[in-house]
Amino acid sequence: MQGGGVITLLSLYVDLALGLVLSFLLLSLLVSGLNEAFVRLLAIRSKFLWAYLRDTMDGSDKEGRSWLPASVREVFAVLPFTRDPRPRHSDQPAPPEAGELPAQETKGEDAMINLLYQRVREIDHPKQGRTSIANLPPGRFATAVMELAAAEDGGVEGLLAKLKAMGSPLHGHLKGVWESAQRDMERFRTGVETWFDGEMQRLSMLYRRYVKWVVAALGLVVTLVFTMDGLEYAKTLLRDNAFRASVTAVAESGPDAYGELKARCENANPVPCITDTLSQPALVKVFDHALVSLSIPEEGDPAVHWNGPTWWDRLTTLSHWPGYLMTYVALLFGAPFWWDVLRRLTGIRSRR
Repeated sequence: MQGGGVITLLSLYVDLALGLVLSFLLLSLLVSGLNEAFVRLLAIRSKFLWAYLRDTMDGSDKEGRSWLPASVREVFAVLPFTRDPRPRHSDQPAPPEAGELPAQETKGEDAMINLLYQRVREIDHPKQGRTSIANLPPGRFATAVMELAAAEDGGVEGLLAKLKAMGSPLHGHLKGVWESAQRDMERFRTGVETWFDGEMQRLSMLYRRYVKWVVAALGLVVTLVFTMDGLEYAKTLLRDNAFRASVTAVAESGPDAYGELKARCENANPVPCITDTLSQPALVKVFDHALVSLSIPEEGDPAVHWNGPTWWDRLTTLSHWPGYLMTYVALLFGAPFWWDVLRRLTGIRSRR
């Protein structure tokens, strides 16, 4: 009997862990999906790339402001809505020869960014009249630089002189690579590719640092909209598992184990009550507290219910807030973390 009790208790805890992990995984996937939808809708990745390229190749704008955001506030306020750093889309193929840089000793009006876009626009497609390029391969960037150098008198030396005269920040980077390559063209191309690859890795780290704030905000919204109380859900899981165990006990032991069923279905017909309870697991019932819920009856079409008053009462009940905090912290770990935990608990092997 002791062995059976230990196994039953262990099974309850395993079911509890799986239920919590699965619920956190589903909510984390929802947060990730919302984040990806905003990123695609507002073309955030593309704007980050071209803001960096403008700062690196042409420098700050006329007012001396950097195109790349310097704070989280600017990510929400500047990049998505104003000062779009992306060039205008063009459906024309790249010209056979790269254009020359301005000869005057002043900063050209976005000369470098426009020349670069001419060399890479064959891989572009429009998005609201702007370029949608969000990933520029280092090899493609290095080839574009070599083509720009070929268009100048004196090759790389001439390109560096023009960049210096224009006040382009790219001059210092390319000059360092040129000196390191000992003025060898092939080594210079490889050096530019390596340098740009490192810059893209740094930009990716900067992008992820900003995105985590977006994910944190979305996680809070999802937790409050669904009013997902992690502590209450754990208790519901344990009660649900105990009820299922009592159903099994009735089937195996007869009427002597009828106590739990009688308590649960005291004012209803036991058979429909048991059927309804077993067909609505805790994972389904926990989402009934959302601002909008969905019900699928046995007959008829699915129905959407507005739970505004009930949702507000639940949201303003302070006893639920420790559970909300637990859920919110869990969502900050992200969907990959909870998928890995679920995979370890269930033994699912990862395919690489």
